[in-house]
Amino acid sequence: MHAATSTLLQQVQRMLPVSAPAAEQEELRQLFKVLTSPSIPANTVPTCRLLGPKGESLQLPPAAFYMLSRIVEVLARGDAVTVVPVGKELTTQQAADLLNVSRQYLIRLLDQGTIPFTKTGRHRRLRLEHVLAYKEQRDTDRHAALTELVQFTEDCGGYDELKK
Repeated sequence: MHAATSTLLQQVQRMLPVSAPAAEQEELRQLFKVLTSPSIPANTVPTCRLLGPKGESLQLPPAAFYMLSRIVEVLARGDAVTVVPVGKELTTQQAADLLNVSRQYLIRLLDQGTIPFTKTGRHRRLRLEHVLAYKEQRDTDRHAALTELVQFTEDCGGYDELKK
């Protein structure tokens, strides 16, 4: 297996964000156009077939089609994607990777009771929905703090060079 393919497979398996190389952006945009063709009526489920690595052809279920469309859309924009099963329990490393924080920082959050977890023997396990709820709240709090900081800066007359 090619080294880049092996690394990509490891990222997907560890539930790390995956982004497409710049060289693949145009191909992804073309694929997204095909998957979201306006010629497909809005209330019909497209029937697609997937060609496997050995030439085998399989019917692509609607759920997989819509997920594939969404993944291709995000990758075509140049953003990264992580596919994580809902209801899944995460290790502390997986949760830290998802939050883009160090494992040690995550452990501190757990010890403070910020994110609920269970213990399996000596190992902590986190529910995906709890990690995502924390992430959403953290992002909301950050946005509010930045908005407040911008307002404070404007009230104090800061950044005159940005005024027109």
